[in-house]
Amino acid sequence: MKTENQVLLKKFNEAFASSDTEYLLTQVTDDISWRMVGQAPIEGKAAFEKALREMASDEPLDLTIENIITHGKTAAVNGAMKSADGSTHVGFCDVYVFSGFKDPKIREMSSYAIDMNS
Repeated sequence: MKTENQVLLKKFNEAFASSDTEYLLTQVTDDISWRMVGQAPIEGKAAFEKALREMASDEPLDLTIENIITHGKTAAVNGAMKSADGSTHVGFCDVYVFSGFKDPKIREMSSYAIDMNS
C-alpha cells in the first residue's frame, strides 16, 4: 500500500514528464528551493515556475519510476525520462523535503540527472 506522500510524488513526477506546470505549482510551497546539481539554485515559486516553463516540452516524456522512498518529511524518487524520438534520455534521482505532515507540500528539491544518450 502506498503512502499519501508516495502517491503525491508519483503524480508530481508524472506532471513533470507531461509539462503540467499548473499541477506542479499547486504541490510546492511559496519558498520552494530547487537545487539541480551543477546549476544555480532556483529559489521561490516564481523562479520555479519560470524554470518549469523553460523546460516544458510539447510532447510528454516517457517516465519510468524505479523507486519512491519516503521517511518522515523526506523522500526520494529515482527513474528515467525519455522523449518519444529518443533525443532526450535522462536518468534521475530527486530528493524532497516536505513542509510538514498535514497537507504536505514540497519545500525543497535536490535533483541529480545523468544524460543517458551517450
